[in-house]
Amino acid sequence: MWLAALGGRMRQQMCFLLEVDRLKSVIRGNRVADGSRRENTAEHSWHLALFAMVLAEYAAETIDVGRVVRMLLLHDLVEIDAGDTPLFDQAGAATQAVRERAAADRIFVLLPEDQRDGFRGLWEEFEAAESADARFAKAIDRLQPILLNHAAGGGTWSDYGVDEQRERTLTQRIALGSPELWAVAEVVLADAVECGWLLPGAGPDPGSST
Repeated sequence: MWLAALGGRMRQQMCFLLEVDRLKSVIRGNRVADGSRRENTAEHSWHLALFAMVLAEYAAETIDVGRVVRMLLLHDLVEIDAGDTPLFDQAGAATQAVRERAAADRIFVLLPEDQRDGFRGLWEEFEAAESADARFAKAIDRLQPILLNHAAGGGTWSDYGVDEQRERTLTQRIALGSPELWAVAEVVLADAVECGWLLPGAGPDPGSST
C-alpha cells in the first residue's frame, strides 16, 4: 500500500485525513435548509465554520476567529464512531459523553503527537465551554439547527414534538456566546410557533416523549 512508502509523520497525517472522510457519511437529524434531505456531519462542521467567519462581530467577548473555526471543524469528528445524538434524544444523551470521549481517544491518536495534543486540546476546550472562543463556538452550534429547522418547516422540532419552552431551555446558552445572536434565535422561535412548526408553551414532560 502506498502509505507504507511514506515517512512516519506524513503517514500518520494521511491516515488521519482518510479516516475523517468518514464524517461525510454520518447523517444528522437536521435537514438541509430546503428540507430535501438530512445533512451530514461534515456539512454541519463546514457550515458552522462559515457561521463563525460571518458572525464573529457579534461575539459577546473578544475571540480568535481562527481558533473558533478550528474548534468547529474538529468538534464533531467524534461522530465518526459515536454517531449523531440529536439535541432532543434523551436516551442518546445519557451515554453521549462516554461514547464521544472514547471516539476522541481513538481518532486523535492517529495524528503525530504534537497535532494530536493540539487538536484534542481544542476538542476538550469546546466541550468544557469555559473560554470565550468555546462559548461562541457553542452558541453557533446551537443557532445553526434553529435556522435549519425553521427553513425546513419544523425539522427535528416536528420529529420530537418539541415545544417552545423545551427548545429555549436547550438553546439559551447561545446568549452566553452572543446576546445578539440569541435575540435573532428568539425571533426565529417566535415565528416558528406562529407558523405551527414549534409547539407553543410547554408540552408534555420530555421524559415521556420519544
